[in-house]
Amino acid sequence: MLEDISLLRILVVVVDISLVAYVIYKLIMVIRGTRAVQLVKGIIVILAVWFLSGYLGLNTMQWIMGNAVAYSFLAIIIIFQPELRRALEQLGRGRFFSSGQSAEEEEVKQSIEYIVKAANYMGKRRIGALISIERETGMTDYVETGIPMNANLTSELLTNIFIPNAPLHDGAVIIKQNEIVAAGCYLPLSENPFISKELGTRHRAALGVSEVTDAITLAVSEETGGISMTKNGELHRNLDEEALRTLLENELLKKESNSSSSRWHWGGKKNG
Repeated sequence: MLEDISLLRILVVVVDISLVAYVIYKLIMVIRGTRAVQLVKGIIVILAVWFLSGYLGLNTMQWIMGNAVAYSFLAIIIIFQPELRRALEQLGRGRFFSSGQSAEEEEVKQSIEYIVKAANYMGKRRIGALISIERETGMTDYVETGIPMNANLTSELLTNIFIPNAPLHDGAVIIKQNEIVAAGCYLPLSENPFISKELGTRHRAALGVSEVTDAITLAVSEETGGISMTKNGELHRNLDEEALRTLLENELLKKESNSSSSRWHWGGKKNG
């Protein structure tokens, strides 16, 4: 009987600790990538100084830190108001205790829509563009040749970069996940002697970067408005809006369902 009670008690403690750990993990996921991360670091420093001052007998410092901790609960509510509201919204939608996969899929779908919308808009108006999407192979060398942006991906921003005579319209935009990392970047030109003579510098750069990295690159032609995509040294030409969307969704969402990683993995089937 006593053994059963002890075993039950141990099980309750394990469940209790697991739940607390999971809640802390979800809270970290909520504040990840926000300004709250820096504020959390500041709170950790205050707590560390408080305990250290007590251990070393620094009474004045301990008194100051003790008062800071005493009012920290109210300060946390005020400072973290956006993050707390976000967590409560997710809790109300039943997403706080979910795996988060649906939220990631929604972000991926939204980013695909931004890219497809921008490419289609520029294609119809024959605005030349070069968009490279980082996958597993890092593109830091190419990012450093351009202008850092670190901006959230939107179709409007993507289109505006390539407006003729804009300062950055001649280079390539490099995207990582749902962020425009840099613009005006230089990509290596393909040295393949069998490339069609009708392809311009953008298409050669798109092919070139696909030969040395696993990036997916879109090229919009100024002359024809055609949208092309390169991957692993292959060129997929004359993609319409639906074909481009389907290509990206099939490869990206399939990869998301097979992996818990939040990195983007892009690919495609060869289309004509």
